[in-house]
Amino acid sequence: MKCLCVIGTRPEAIKMAPVILALKRESWANVRVLATAQHRHMLDQVNRFFGIEPDIDLNIMRPNQALTTLTARLLLELDGVLSAEKPDTVLIQGDTTTVMTVALACFYHRIPVGHVEAGLRTWDMQNPFPEEANRIIAGKLARWHFAPTDGARHNLLKEGVLDAAIKVTGNTVIDALLMTADRDLDLGIDLDSNRRLVLVTSHRRENFGEPFRTICQALRALAKKNSDVQFLYPVHPNPNVKDVAHEFLDGLENFTLCPPLDYAPFIAAMKRSYIILTDSGGVQEEAPALGKPVLVLRDETERPEAVDMGVVKLVGPNYERIVYEAQRLLDDDAVYRSMALGASPYGDGKAAERIVDTLRRDLLIA
Repeated sequence: MKCLCVIGTRPEAIKMAPVILALKRESWANVRVLATAQHRHMLDQVNRFFGIEPDIDLNIMRPNQALTTLTARLLLELDGVLSAEKPDTVLIQGDTTTVMTVALACFYHRIPVGHVEAGLRTWDMQNPFPEEANRIIAGKLARWHFAPTDGARHNLLKEGVLDAAIKVTGNTVIDALLMTADRDLDLGIDLDSNRRLVLVTSHRRENFGEPFRTICQALRALAKKNSDVQFLYPVHPNPNVKDVAHEFLDGLENFTLCPPLDYAPFIAAMKRSYIILTDSGGVQEEAPALGKPVLVLRDETERPEAVDMGVVKLVGPNYERIVYEAQRLLDDDAVYRSMALGASPYGDGKAAERIVDTLRRDLLIA
């Protein structure tokens, strides 16, 4: 059975790697990997780390391309790929423009789709934008819904997805993390081991403009108030992020701005960190498993399980909340311990195995 696995961005590559590797061990599966390269460099380095070589590469990335342009170009390219490859099934992961367009193109070609990390919802179509719409559209068109949690399963049931089409698997990001975290990982940046480290990631489209300026102002205030704490921010290359981050944070003695880290060094940075401030979905899943408190620079999250567990807290792009909650974690050991539990509600490292078991059963029986 020909299984086409599609990856477009770094998070997709990380979360699909365990599935691709598990499928490649199956004698019944002819695995083909399609890279749209919606994110070029950040995708490539993850593939190298996991030893995955795409069979097809669309190289779709262009500087500052509009979502309409990206979507149109992807649909046209995917039409040709699906016509040539004729896969028995296609696997997609997450909520990117790649995911939405692949689901739509497969629908047009009557090819069944498996959606990895299905059922995440904020119930706000504008937040995150455009990811909430992307995953809803993919969810309407998928045959298999591989939900990471029971909460995601219930979201799908509310939208009318048949229970038989949903499999709760855990999140494959935990599979990838456990495959990586025990290795001897080199951060590659010289940091003072005697200082606590605050790790920052922020790149979400909905925070562009004034919200991101506010985030940077709060980070600047925290750095100036806590000269004994080190801050590390791997900055996304998008000018909406990069230019503003350097405007506010350049020149601070205890603040290091660097290019985006490859996957392994980033896991090393998370392991080395004391707290993490992020608007990344994947970090909300990974960091709690490493025992790191997470402050989310968004007003909403499609990953409420970690918030309910108390290991993640929403602070939004809000100056006062960012400064207050970060300072509490730095100053109050009891508050810190209450969040640094070393537990994650997102999986046990066997999500890919469950996904492959479902495909083996359904595809071979069919």
